[in-house]
Amino acid sequence: MAHSLSDSITENLSSILEYIGNSDDIVSRIFRAGPDGQIQVCILYTDGLTDTNSVQQFVITPLMNHIGPREVDMLCYSDDTLFSGLKEQVLTVGAIKDVTDHEALIHFLLSGQVILLIEGVSQALSINMSQWEDRGVSETSAQSVVRGPKEAFTENLRTNTSLIRRKIKDQNLWLESISLGQYTKTTVAIMYIHGLANDKIVEEVRSRLGRIQLDGILESSYIEEMIEDSKWTPFPTVFNSERPDVIAAGLLEGRVAILVDGTPFVLLIPALFVQFYQAAEDHYQRADISTLIRFIRIIALFISLSAPSLYIAITTFHQEMLPTRLLMSLAAQREGVPFPAFIEALMMEITFEILREAGIRMPKAVGQAISIVGTLVIGQAAVEAGIVSAAMVIVVAITAISSFVLPSYNFSIALRMLRFILMGLAASFGLYGVTIGTLTLLLHMCSLRSFGVPYMSPFAPFIPSDQDDALFRFPRWMQRKRPRLINQQNTVREESAPQPKSRGSV
Repeated sequence: MAHSLSDSITENLSSILEYIGNSDDIVSRIFRAGPDGQIQVCILYTDGLTDTNSVQQFVITPLMNHIGPREVDMLCYSDDTLFSGLKEQVLTVGAIKDVTDHEALIHFLLSGQVILLIEGVSQALSINMSQWEDRGVSETSAQSVVRGPKEAFTENLRTNTSLIRRKIKDQNLWLESISLGQYTKTTVAIMYIHGLANDKIVEEVRSRLGRIQLDGILESSYIEEMIEDSKWTPFPTVFNSERPDVIAAGLLEGRVAILVDGTPFVLLIPALFVQFYQAAEDHYQRADISTLIRFIRIIALFISLSAPSLYIAITTFHQEMLPTRLLMSLAAQREGVPFPAFIEALMMEITFEILREAGIRMPKAVGQAISIVGTLVIGQAAVEAGIVSAAMVIVVAITAISSFVLPSYNFSIALRMLRFILMGLAASFGLYGVTIGTLTLLLHMCSLRSFGVPYMSPFAPFIPSDQDDALFRFPRWMQRKRPRLINQQNTVREESAPQPKSRGSV
């Protein structure tokens, strides 16, 4: 298909329509331009992807009314002089490209651009007049904040890049675009700040994207699965966000963003463990408030991962660790329960996972109500029926609530998966099993890499200069350096960080 264009409009038009199966949404029109109609012209565009009003105003009208004898004479010299005359004096549009082969012509046509063919000329012009219905910039749905920007990315790639450029107005913010997917021809953009991003990481991103061979790219998760370092881990090693401020903050640290046309979720690499329990709002509140909330979030992380397994281990193997009154209360609750603690926890966890998925998939008007009512009714009925104990319902409920505290949805899913493994170890070996499982999990996390950067940094390896935004969120004036393992070219955020004035100074 990648062969040169003919100088005949009829041949080009028939071959183009044949390639795309004579699709009904491809609009073609042949007309004559020039003072006496000496030039035969054909335009093609895809209905629904092209601004038809602009085609009429900026293409058809100028070609019919603004071509004089001088432009007609140019046809006698060469194709280049004619096309130059049309671009410089006739067509009042900005983005125009020369097209010389069918493959490029089909790509531009199906991307919403207008194709201009001229009789006797063996090349075409691609005029960018793409326009289609898309969702406007709205508030985030998955990563909301109390204080901070409310805008979120959309499915339009150019809208997303503009949202980032509104926040970073620097000439070093570079953008590279490639096309991926044999059939979808999806536009994928790489965005980074030249001078901050590690050149080796940028080159590695280009290399991994260039090796992707798929029929189609419909969402950024397709790319995430293909470029991540470790394929066999539940933990995400590529960060994603629908918030422009989060992506801009990552770019300012030296990370690389990958934007995919058709999805509001932008990838950010390298990704570290600390990113998945941090929220955008941590940097919009005071440092002491942000640190307190972050610690609450870390506590919720451990509860979400290990609360059911600890309950199973203690009630099954280590009852001596409980106070006497609490032990007697739990024993009284479990007196009529026919199942061991592990089966109790397994049934309740699976039930809650079903309710959670049902709440997500059901219509929004009833989904939340069904999930809440269903949880209350099933939990109360299970306790009254003697199938599970009230304490187990409390443990499962606080575990589920804690999993919603984490800002990252895919990291929360990883904890939900690992929770069942720890429950099995707790039922088999007690606290010894929980300890072995936790240590194995930590060793696994320390072995992970995200584009060559240790996943657990700045904890392992321990980097003192990067602790200003790890567990604690230090005040802004104390955060003087960018993450060392991510940025190795320009590590200083600013030449001098101003400190607050002392009391009594003017």
